[in-house]
Amino acid sequence: MAITHNKDTRKPSGGLRRLARKKKKFEMGRPFVLPVVGKETRKTVIVRGGKIQSRLLKGEFVNISDGKKVFRATILKVVEHPSNPFFIRRNVLTKGAIIETNKGYARVTSRPGQQGDVSAILLKNFEPAKKKKKSVQKNK
Repeated sequence: MAITHNKDTRKPSGGLRRLARKKKKFEMGRPFVLPVVGKETRKTVIVRGGKIQSRLLKGEFVNISDGKKVFRATILKVVEHPSNPFFIRRNVLTKGAIIETNKGYARVTSRPGQQGDVSAILLKNFEPAKKKKKSVQKNK
């Protein structure tokens, strides 16, 4: 099924709305890309207005800013993810994700799925949250 950004086919009451016209090209949408940690691969997409967008599918490097200098580092893994805890296990790189690099921990500030690169800010005093162990209760 095609992804569109036009009006919903359901009314607030739950009934079906009659369509006055077909879907239009300018209402077209695309499925979102979940870039992961791995060997760099990109995909180029032609978007509205003939603009070319580079989408990151897998990212290996990150441009880190420490406030004064910008340097390049290798991404090791995703440590924390505020939007979805399952993205940690899958190593998904999106804006706001906290990653572990060879230079330390950093927070992703770019949108890799739309901008095609990973940019981040170095976190100085960051400690990753420890995983809670499930306690096993014995039946007496």
